[in-house]
Amino acid sequence: MSLDTFIRLVYIVAAGCFVLGLHLMNSPATARRGNQLSALGMAGAVLGTILLIAAGDVSTSGTLIWPIIVVGIVVGGGAGAYSARTVKMTAMPQLVSIFNAMGGGAAALVAIDEFVRAANLGPHTLGTAEVVATVLDVVIGSVTFTGSLIAAGKLQGLITGKPVKLPFGQGINLVLAVVALATALYLILVGQILLVLALLLAAALVFGVTMVLPIGGADMPVVISLLNAFTGTAVAMAGFVIDNPVLIIAGALVGASGGILTKLMADAMNRSIMNIIVGGFGTGDAGTAAAGGATAGGSVRELTVDDAAIQLSYAQRVIVVPGYGLAVAQAQHVTAELAALLEERGVDVKYAIHPVAGRMPGHMNVLLAEANVPYPQLWEMEDINPEFQRADVALVLGANDVTNPAARSDPSSPIYGMPILDVDKAASIIVVKRSMRPGYAGIDNLLYTDPKTGMLFGDAKDVLTHLISAVKAQ
Repeated sequence: MSLDTFIRLVYIVAAGCFVLGLHLMNSPATARRGNQLSALGMAGAVLGTILLIAAGDVSTSGTLIWPIIVVGIVVGGGAGAYSARTVKMTAMPQLVSIFNAMGGGAAALVAIDEFVRAANLGPHTLGTAEVVATVLDVVIGSVTFTGSLIAAGKLQGLITGKPVKLPFGQGINLVLAVVALATALYLILVGQILLVLALLLAAALVFGVTMVLPIGGADMPVVISLLNAFTGTAVAMAGFVIDNPVLIIAGALVGASGGILTKLMADAMNRSIMNIIVGGFGTGDAGTAAAGGATAGGSVRELTVDDAAIQLSYAQRVIVVPGYGLAVAQAQHVTAELAALLEERGVDVKYAIHPVAGRMPGHMNVLLAEANVPYPQLWEMEDINPEFQRADVALVLGANDVTNPAARSDPSSPIYGMPILDVDKAASIIVVKRSMRPGYAGIDNLLYTDPKTGMLFGDAKDVLTHLISAVKAQ
């Protein structure tokens, strides 16, 4: 077998690992194996590329190529392993956004490097197909890079979670789009001039900022998914630029799956992707009445831990509704402990997972999987909603916008029409929150003034720890 044939075989196996890994990620029960299989495929793709360089099939400049490769693998792999192992679960969305930025930025750099090499040989060295792929790679990768960094900043609190409306924002975006289109057409139809590429790059980088800044925190899960799709598309374009089939396949998989997930999540919020990009409704940092005060024209009823413990101890069916408050408090382990305690007493416990709960797609699934919650207990929204009317207690842990009945009853509400968890249909509702501050949509939750609702104020981890002790004392 020739080396070229072996390398192509390695690429085919790597691509197969990506496809099978993505398929296994469809279920929480097999997601870990899917991730491991995809990582194995990536290792194979890297090995194939190293063999190509060793065989001299990839053009390189200078004699320092091998030290650069080694340093890149050590530094990049070390930084990735360290950040993934040490990141707090509450900061996982930020890490995903940064990974998106790195993927998009790297793909754009590949295209820029190939363009510079060709431009040094002459203004018409690249064919039309190569120029089109290069232009798309630079635009999509650059937008992803800066857009993902802004998203990470919003999630980390370095940038306000409120929509940031720039003066003449729509006009700025229009100018940037015109510049990008004009420079792209020039590069495709006239010639490959480095200054023109620099203008295209600058317009794309700025557009990434102006696109994400006006989007509110409530839309961040959808934005992260959209930028992930952008990253995959940029990687696929990079594959076309350097004629690498495994990059094309991997990028196409990420782009297609990310696009589908984005559409599903937008549908779960009853909003269009274009509406989210044009400007989100999330206000993030707004605050309202203090604990025990009034909201939405009604009063709230505050519970004691002992009152809540009695309700849970004598219930037959309990549905736990996790939200970002659980993530912030890192309360997934005590939540699982409370559920296990109730199950020992014969209580049927289920978890209701809303597709946009938290700050990224699958955020709640990841948290609960870390706490070893059995997969059959995790119910998706469309499956769990009919169960609420049979539940004795719904225990809401910080979930706000995804439980707000205003989405069904108030046409003037900014979340009207968004599918929610039907928590208000349970016989009794216990809400654990640090305060009466609203969620990222910045509006009051009508659930809190429901006569069936009792509020337990405090950090979710502390409240649930005391709740476990109170249940044991029953």
